[in-house]
Amino acid sequence: MHAKDILIDAYTRIQEEVHAAVEGLGPDDLNHRPGADANSISWLVWHLTRVQDDHVADAFGLDQVWLTQDWEKRFALDLPGRDTGYGHSSAQVAKVRVDSAELLTGYYDAVHAQTLGALRDLAAEDLERIVDENWDPPVSLGVRLVSVLSDDLEHVGQAAYIRGLLQSAAS
Repeated sequence: MHAKDILIDAYTRIQEEVHAAVEGLGPDDLNHRPGADANSISWLVWHLTRVQDDHVADAFGLDQVWLTQDWEKRFALDLPGRDTGYGHSSAQVAKVRVDSAELLTGYYDAVHAQTLGALRDLAAEDLERIVDENWDPPVSLGVRLVSVLSDDLEHVGQAAYIRGLLQSAAS
């Protein structure tokens, strides 16, 4: 198995988990914050998708799906256009509200498709290419892709946990 095949498999697992975390939930559950300053499922899935969109597009020299496929307009959030949610205050988290799970999965699926397209053309030596010199040591494409995977899995796990809290409270 090649490294790109492992990455494709891992990113596909994120897609499956995103769908499992949100499907069948209505706006009240998606936007529920289990604590005053806690993140909602909506924010978590939006954020992990924005980070993947931003970082993968940048690493591969692509345009962000958020901007080119009108997802920014569909979400209609009161946030700057290129905002990814990084460092959000509680008030900013509260601005990320959605009316349906389909909006979240639709955006994630579009980002996932662009990610897979980039990964399918990947050669092993591409993983060594430096994509961000703002760190010491500079960040290679391989490290960036694993970093996004890690962040996405953490946040989709948090979304699944909130879903579990909501389901246990309802029973």
